Amino acid sequence: MPLYFFRIRNGRYSGCAEQATECDDRDAAWKEMTSVCADMAAGISRKLQENSEWNMELLDEAKKPVFRISIIAESFD
Repeated sequence: MPLYFFRIRNGRYSGCAEQATECDDRDAAWKEMTSVCADMAAGISRKLQENSEWNMELLDEAKKPVFRISIIAESFD
């Protein structure tokens, strides 16, 4: 089974999981990513500051991005 890693970026902070997640295929990896992101979304949005961005990426075994989900907070003042 293919291995995938999660990476989260929030402003200057960026961290990648050291332990891989096994998924049957690309579709299963997408479902896993959206499930993990959904579990985290409420906590992220409560702490998000104006004009900031939060990203979660799913990386393949070579640690190249496969998917990215972004939450962006913009001020139009």
